[in-house]
Amino acid sequence: MSIATIELQPRVKNVECTDGLLSVSIEDGRTILVPLDWYPRLLHAIETERNNWRILVDSNERDIIFWESVDEFIPIIALLAGVPSRESHSSFERWLQSRTKN
Repeated sequence: MSIATIELQPRVKNVECTDGLLSVSIEDGRTILVPLDWYPRLLHAIETERNNWRILVDSNERDIIFWESVDEFIPIIALLAGVPSRESHSSFERWLQSRTKN
C-alpha cells in the first residue's frame, strides 16, 4: 500500500496585529488568528514595528515572518500547528531591558 503525501507550502499573503491578535492571511484563503500574548516581543512592539514585517524563506522553501526591529521570526508552519514562542523568559527579559536603555 502506498500513502499519498502532499508537499504544499503555505504562503503568507498579509500580516496584521490588531486588538491583541496576530492575524496572518495565507494565499490559499485561510486566515490564522493567534493571541499576541504568544509572541511577547510583538506584544511589546509599537505599531510601526509590528507593521514592518517581511517574508523570509527557509531552506525547505517554507515562509517565515520576520520583524527585524524586534528580532522576531515566526514560521508559518508554527502558526498552523498552534505553537507559541519558545523564547525563554530570561532571553525575553534581556531583550526588553535592552529596549528601555535605548
